[in-house]
Amino acid sequence: MVQRTISMGKELMSVRPRRSVLYMPGSNARALEKAKHLAADALILDLEDAVAPDAKEEARRLVGEALRDRSGYGHRELIVRVNGLDTPWGFDDLTAAATMGADAVLLPKMESADMVQRSVRIMDAADAPPELTIWCMMETARGMLRAEDIAGSSARLECFVMGTSDLSKELMCANTAQRLPMLTSLSLCILAARASALAIVDGVHLDLNDEDGFRESCVQGAELGFEGKTLIHPKQIEAANQAFAPTEAAVTQARKVIEAHRIAAAEGQGVVVVDGRLIENLHVVMAERTVAKADAIARMS
Repeated sequence: MVQRTISMGKELMSVRPRRSVLYMPGSNARALEKAKHLAADALILDLEDAVAPDAKEEARRLVGEALRDRSGYGHRELIVRVNGLDTPWGFDDLTAAATMGADAVLLPKMESADMVQRSVRIMDAADAPPELTIWCMMETARGMLRAEDIAGSSARLECFVMGTSDLSKELMCANTAQRLPMLTSLSLCILAARASALAIVDGVHLDLNDEDGFRESCVQGAELGFEGKTLIHPKQIEAANQAFAPTEAAVTQARKVIEAHRIAAAEGQGVVVVDGRLIENLHVVMAERTVAKADAIARMS
């Protein structure tokens, strides 16, 4: 298992906004161009579910062309979701994605550490640059039970992505507003991700007409500990960006906590009281994380 020890400073440097992660069909050249002007933090250029079987090879070509000159996408994080290695297109997708110029490759239906490591070996053989990371779709019952092993499987692994649609199908559960039937699965993946210092983003909300339900899902996801949400339509971007960003009040309070602790530390005090609440080092770490995220969002804007 890969062990990660992240200092507070390195953790703060690695903060990257992933409030809104929008799927874009790789076979649609017009959509790929439109994505350059959307306010999503990250884009998943999809070769898998959003592409019909007879368009797979064309999608791979179009995504490769889009990434060849990625300057039009600005600071957005660009991820290529490949087809699984058990499909006719998976190996060629992974080999091509290794050198397309993406920030990450998203692997579908990960169920074991071995599946991740096999993909890494293929990428390495295709001369993938060291900075290219892997994201894993967590969307099967077996994947939930092996989340810890998957999270520690490779130094390239950076992020979990919840595939809640496939997960609800596998669990044979109702897809309720509060998602109670899948909370155990969501929490298992959050625990595994955090234990291995990975990022993790929530699954999609399929009902585009249910705007209130979507906002509630975003709020719930933020409360659970997700950094953002995967999206299926640009109309969902604004609500996701708002829900997963620290509020102005939260950032102001965080800066207040940091400054109060700095003054206390200079005076040799280990703790300090801010607005009637005892502040210790762990609260300072959380406050610095809030400020770092706000600053990163501001830089993107």
